[in-house]
Amino acid sequence: MRILLVMDPGIPVPPEGYGGIERMIYLLAKEYLSLGHEVHVLASSGSNIEGCVVHSIGLDGFPPTKKQMRLALYRAWWFLWRNRNMYDIVHNFGRLMYLVPILHNKTKKIMSYQREITTKNINIIEKFPNRNLFFTGCSENLIARAKLTSRFSAIHNAIDFSSFLLNKKNEPDAPLMFLGRIERIKGCHTAISIAKKTNQKLIIAGNISKLPEEIEYFETEIKPLIDNQQIVFVGEVNDKEKSKLLGISKALLMPIEWNEPFGIVMIESMACGTPVIAFDRGSVREVVEEGKTGCIVSDINQFCKAVLSVNTIDRENCRAYAFNKFHIDFIAKQYLKLVDKDAC
Repeated sequence: MRILLVMDPGIPVPPEGYGGIERMIYLLAKEYLSLGHEVHVLASSGSNIEGCVVHSIGLDGFPPTKKQMRLALYRAWWFLWRNRNMYDIVHNFGRLMYLVPILHNKTKKIMSYQREITTKNINIIEKFPNRNLFFTGCSENLIARAKLTSRFSAIHNAIDFSSFLLNKKNEPDAPLMFLGRIERIKGCHTAISIAKKTNQKLIIAGNISKLPEEIEYFETEIKPLIDNQQIVFVGEVNDKEKSKLLGISKALLMPIEWNEPFGIVMIESMACGTPVIAFDRGSVREVVEEGKTGCIVSDINQFCKAVLSVNTIDRENCRAYAFNKFHIDFIAKQYLKLVDKDAC
């Protein structure tokens, strides 16, 4: 089959640093290739995937400007209309409106949501004649919140487990880790509080959001607490650095203050054998298996207790569980199986 993967402009595929959705597209592209399919990608201009044909939809630079997003829409429409009979599957991770020119075309179309689902756009699209259109969300929780379960299938995200090395046993004084964008909703300030309450070392890794309110959050609530002894900030890291830091850590802390749609970092941690301790929000219960790959908690006191007892979780079993559920081979086949049914 010939498959087209689509993403908004801004972050190239694969991303060098931040870019969870772009990384997912890269893994799917490589897996579809390995299964013998011809793969094209419509994405940001700096994208480059060996073995794939890449078409530009816009310039690199995140976040993209309104002008860039408007141009991307027109370019996507022109490209898809011109090539409307070229692809067997168009797998879209970008804007739903990209699919307008081929809505009623026989091409099988997957619209995959990795962020909050906008029901307004779906209601508009459904007023147009359409066929072979499949919706997916990266977690059951994400779909349930949108109250659109009848049209959606939940297909989780995945990682390349070969990029993350298992550390079977870490040191007694192993640090805790916080990994993710430094934004209030991610709970970095709470992670620091937990580290201090339990007298543990904490490594903080991640990019600082460019939003003014989040820059202020980092400068006023996070930066003053960084002493590079107990609380250490290492900035944004690549996959190799992630693997090393997660591997030496006792646990990954996820004190989130929002309904995380998925949280790929949780799988990355488990792939290194490092359990996850997380608040019971969003997709956490779909990713973390209590007592096997981590602990699900409801308040700070439970969080602190989990930190002090997390070493009882078997790190080899932690990785094995995650591998069986979130390997890219398994996830890619779920997408292909989805479009094999009920197409007309």
